[in-house]
Amino acid sequence: MKKILKLRSQKIELGKKTLVAGILNVTPDSFSDGGFFYSQNSAIRHAKKLVDDGADIIDIGAESTRPNFTPISADEEISRLEKIIPAVKNFGVPISIDTYKPEVAEFALNLGAEIINDVHGLDDKKMFDVAKKFSAPIIAMHNKKNSPNIIDDIKNFFEKTLETAERFNFDGSQIIFDPGIGFGKTQEENLTVLKNLREFKNFTILLGVSRKSVIGHYTGLEVDERDEATGAICVWAISQGVDIVRVHNVKMISKMCKMTDILTR
Repeated sequence: MKKILKLRSQKIELGKKTLVAGILNVTPDSFSDGGFFYSQNSAIRHAKKLVDDGADIIDIGAESTRPNFTPISADEEISRLEKIIPAVKNFGVPISIDTYKPEVAEFALNLGAEIINDVHGLDDKKMFDVAKKFSAPIIAMHNKKNSPNIIDDIKNFFEKTLETAERFNFDGSQIIFDPGIGFGKTQEENLTVLKNLREFKNFTILLGVSRKSVIGHYTGLEVDERDEATGAICVWAISQGVDIVRVHNVKMISKMCKMTDILTR
């Protein structure tokens, strides 16, 4: 059965090709590119580059979620977004808003974002109301453990999220799941998840592993040296059924995804 992602501007059939979400961090402190695109002009220029390089989605975040990050207020988050989103919308690809705050999500969707990317896994159930109001799909990330088996834990989280969505009259087919590499997991658990992505084949999956510490842990590579390794993981992930990859280096990895799609889809 076809999986259709229903956005306000278009419908996207999942499975025909791997979707590449380009990362735009409008933050001073993100782990890989904090401060690089913090100003309005640099953020907009980088978004245009991501689109030109082949991004299917631009994922915009205004609060760092790196380990030991310093939280900011919703007002501060909104102030970082209010000039960026309308400009990026003009580039013609869907925008996802990377936030766990319903008020920030609502603000961003009002400006033209079309997808919610919630790294807190919909802990705040008000996010369902916001998503319904704007007919926005949701990316829900696994971000904490409740059992010793990490694969079972992630599956249980996915299933319970779908049950909760049903209670809130939200269409479960419009939930994309992120297994949460680097969030609430040891490096060994991160690797276990990556090796077992096929276990999640019954769900729509986004993988966010770009330049993350699991790569450095197992390869010794520094953050700015991890793009090729990120690409290798993305190729593997596509072969295991992942639908969307979220990456920094769109130009390189979109080419890798295109060839992998030819071989596997």
